[in-house]
Amino acid sequence: MTAPQKPEPLGKRTPSIALKLGILCLVTVVCGAAITNFLFVGPSHGEEAASSSGGVPVSTVKAQLEDFPVYLDGLGTVQALYTVAIKTRVDGELQQVLFTEGQDVKKGDLLAVIDPRPYQAALDQAVAKIQQDEADLANGQYLLAKDQKLAKQGVSTDETVEMQQSQVNQLQAQLAQDQAAKEAAEISLSYTNIRSPIDGRTGIRMIDAGNQVHATDGTGIVTVTQTEPISVISTLREDDLDELRAALRKGTVEVAAMSGDLATKLADGTLLLIDNEIDQDTGTLRVKSTFPNTDRSLWPGQFVNLRILVATIPKAITVPSAALQRGTDGYFVYVVDSNDLASVRKVTPGPIRGGRAVINSGVGVNDQVVTQGQYRLEDGTTVSQTIIVPSSNATAEKD
Repeated sequence: MTAPQKPEPLGKRTPSIALKLGILCLVTVVCGAAITNFLFVGPSHGEEAASSSGGVPVSTVKAQLEDFPVYLDGLGTVQALYTVAIKTRVDGELQQVLFTEGQDVKKGDLLAVIDPRPYQAALDQAVAKIQQDEADLANGQYLLAKDQKLAKQGVSTDETVEMQQSQVNQLQAQLAQDQAAKEAAEISLSYTNIRSPIDGRTGIRMIDAGNQVHATDGTGIVTVTQTEPISVISTLREDDLDELRAALRKGTVEVAAMSGDLATKLADGTLLLIDNEIDQDTGTLRVKSTFPNTDRSLWPGQFVNLRILVATIPKAITVPSAALQRGTDGYFVYVVDSNDLASVRKVTPGPIRGGRAVINSGVGVNDQVVTQGQYRLEDGTTVSQTIIVPSSNATAEKD
């Protein structure tokens, strides 16, 4: 009978497991270091030298000479040149509404009719009263003339003449009063025909025919707004005041109403005035501009961006704004010479707009400035240019 085998002591298996774990850790560390070196350290020195032998790839464009417009931008609200709430000035029944909502109307067009019968009756009464006054006055004047004749003959006394003269004066005053009442009745009657006081466009009708209306009503019949021309009230910084005043002194200041994203021009107009005070709470000033708006591209209440042309810099040297870099000593650009060597140029920039920047000093006309790839450049770096041609948006490769 075979004796059972004794199990191997635990202490004899432990070194084998530890050895395997140690080898696994070593392989992991070596592989990780290799991967890290490949990803973050980059290619070997020989590979780097090979890649840089053709120059650092960059995009360049020539500095241009052009007339550069200078604008001020502000947020504005479109307002109708005139807005009139059409209300009744007399009480009565609204008999007729003679306009259509959204209709264009001219000054003097009949919009609505209030029942005129009570006011016509009042006018007729005033006319009749005047006729009575004229008859009484004529009789009083006849009696006055008669008394004056008798007084000269000694038949009548001076006191009688004076009393008759006073009666005539009272009749004349009554006639004048009734004539004024007749004029008031005529005016009230005219108010029963409600006419448009301006050229404009009607809005939503507030009340229908058949309703009773009163001069004290808070709600009118309709609102008429004049939209041709139209105005825009916009706000600018108080620091822009001097530029605005200088532009107005030179003559007409052109403005453009732009869409909210500044991508579309809605209308062209002119600057009308600068408000007479600055808002101390916000540090802004208000300006008013007018637009012909014949195509009605602007609508009352609409928010627009206002672009005001305050000056034009003649023959300015400009570069794409992407070429501008900012360092500890100020702004600079990279300029590439005929040998494809990049050099740093300190510049003094002027206004920047529409992706272009004015360069007051530091760059000359036709200097080739770098617009892309600057982060890999240093002074004296050899580059491989992709030359951008602004006029045609074409590119030309230069080896």
